[in-house]
Amino acid sequence: MLWVAIIGLVMTVLAVAVAGRRALFLFKLATVGPPAPERIEYAKTHAADEAKAQLVEVFGQKKLLKWTPSGVAHFFVMWAFFILLTVYIEAYGSIIQGAITGRPNFHIPLIGTWGVLGFLQDFIAVACLAGLAVFAGIRIKNEPKKLGRSSRFSGSHLGGAWLVLFMIFNIIWTLFLARGAAAANGNLPYSSGAFVSLALGDALPQSALLEEIALLLHIGFMLVFLVIVVNSKHLHIFTAPLNVLFSRRPDGLGGAVEMRVDGKPVDFEDEDLDPERLGRGKIGDTTWKGFLDFYSCTECGRCQSQCPAWNTDKPLSPKMLILDQRDHAFKVAPYLMAASTEHADKDVLALLEKPLVGEEGVIHPDVLWSCTNCGACVEQCPVDIEHIDHILDMRRYQVMVESSFPSEAGVMVKNLENKGNPWGMSEMKRADWIEELDFEVEVVDEKMPEDAEYLFWVGCAGALEDRAKKTTKAVAELLHIAGVKFAVLGPMEACTGDPARRLGMEYLFNMLAQQNIETLNEAGVKKIVATCPHCFNTLANEYPQLGGTYEVVHHTQLLSKLVDEGLLTPITPIEEKITYHDPCFLGRHNKVYSQPRDIMSKVPGVTTQEMHRHKDRGFCCGAGGARMWMEERIGKRINTERVDEALTTNPDTVSTACPFCMVMLGDAINEKKNNGEAKESLEVVDVAQLLIKSVKGAS
Repeated sequence: MLWVAIIGLVMTVLAVAVAGRRALFLFKLATVGPPAPERIEYAKTHAADEAKAQLVEVFGQKKLLKWTPSGVAHFFVMWAFFILLTVYIEAYGSIIQGAITGRPNFHIPLIGTWGVLGFLQDFIAVACLAGLAVFAGIRIKNEPKKLGRSSRFSGSHLGGAWLVLFMIFNIIWTLFLARGAAAANGNLPYSSGAFVSLALGDALPQSALLEEIALLLHIGFMLVFLVIVVNSKHLHIFTAPLNVLFSRRPDGLGGAVEMRVDGKPVDFEDEDLDPERLGRGKIGDTTWKGFLDFYSCTECGRCQSQCPAWNTDKPLSPKMLILDQRDHAFKVAPYLMAASTEHADKDVLALLEKPLVGEEGVIHPDVLWSCTNCGACVEQCPVDIEHIDHILDMRRYQVMVESSFPSEAGVMVKNLENKGNPWGMSEMKRADWIEELDFEVEVVDEKMPEDAEYLFWVGCAGALEDRAKKTTKAVAELLHIAGVKFAVLGPMEACTGDPARRLGMEYLFNMLAQQNIETLNEAGVKKIVATCPHCFNTLANEYPQLGGTYEVVHHTQLLSKLVDEGLLTPITPIEEKITYHDPCFLGRHNKVYSQPRDIMSKVPGVTTQEMHRHKDRGFCCGAGGARMWMEERIGKRINTERVDEALTTNPDTVSTACPFCMVMLGDAINEKKNNGEAKESLEVVDVAQLLIKSVKGAS
């Protein structure tokens, strides 16, 4: 056995050296960009949450198990890696012990002869083989050559995936060969439990040479697999747990990532601030967390399959957004990590200076501006890649450095700068809706009224857009009926800045946010209720970045609570079939799914039917990411796609809980009516409108 031990250990040293060299390269490449200290700080201060995430997402495979059977197959293949580590301990122990004593009958101390462990080893290996068969079937079924864009593997590096499946297969069959040969020779440490290995032992001849060759084959395939993994997309085996650890993990996707320079929040009043460093213009501007995203991508295409832009024939694929950056990073890596490019030729310099976004850039502008920030990609990614963070950083550079963004969005920006709302209407009109009510609404005059529990954040749409004003009045009436004291800011309220931030205009967001925070703090506001999910998300998750911390609830959360407490009682039946559309910034971004549905379930007569895509897989209306103020010129309109899906439920009413969604879905429904594709009575209403109709008994 001495020769076996020598060959095995030499192979191991060589493979580990090659893999280690690659790991060092990857580390150096990831750290060429700016730091991300906030990621480390978050992981430290939320250690319990991060530990839970490792258990649930990494070991429990929660996200992948939503996708059966592929999720179940991946679960078994992943756990095979963990459990079969014991087999490799046994294999190395056997070749070393065989070299020393001549008898390769090593077993792990204490647990190495337990039949339970032997059973687990054989069972997980068999399950792994079954998982490989499932993966092969899925890949054949979803072959891009057959399905084109509709395949979630479109654009993935398929050759590498097949190679890895082949290598895992080789690891498993050599495992059984080695264990079967050991059993035949009386060297397997299990007398029971290892059902496959023991059965093979009965079938194989006694042969020390067969056992030795099988051990070397098994170890050799594992070492080759290790080298392949660190040079392929299967690097995620090592990087995915780290990516999960350092991802932003609020309850939902939460707010946009804070813009930083050299790891510090941007101070726009700093005279030494280099405007060229705002956002991300070149691959070298990517933080180590961004590179961790690149390394962790499994190319599974789940993000792509859920993306509303991709599903309506737009060029944005969240998967390819990551892969294109990763491939470019690897292409320029030697020069990026070089101490100096003084002697580099012009082609190398051109490659290094290649813009991330542009007609000739790594990412085409149409890709960047197709994103609605809906978060479907991040929600479904099994390794917690944060695609939206990449898009926002690139948008910031395009907007604030290059002044390059869709022209129609410029009107919205000017209106925000001059009037504090996207429509450019006078701030004095913000309180006009109050005159249409038959009770008094208190408007804050410097300080919140002492008896007011909530500040009602009306929002730009809620105050100025006719359809959204119906929701505003319904919520105000419901709060009044329930005896909840509230006040509004009226003309003192300005846009939260969400459209500016999602466009990439961080400076304007900062200006509007600081103005609002100053107003709220001076007024002594503690609790806020908002009807717009975009306002809700910004106030709750983004204002704390600038010193504005409040208790913020969405109106559906508050109304559901009031109904449960008996302060609001739906009485009048509404005999309608209703399908509910989940607003992205309420659902995926903040995990508010149940309360709107709870409200509808309490309204007598209402029959609800879910659309095919709902809750965490809900389909966007197309308004997020500042797309509300941009033309949709490529492919099918996202709101049309969503309404087509709604119509399959044959609803009397489409309900939602977002003013942007009401506008987008309403426009698509009106178009369908004009084409005779939808009944004339079909309308889009907010959940609050349904509730007030039942509570008041209005017709």
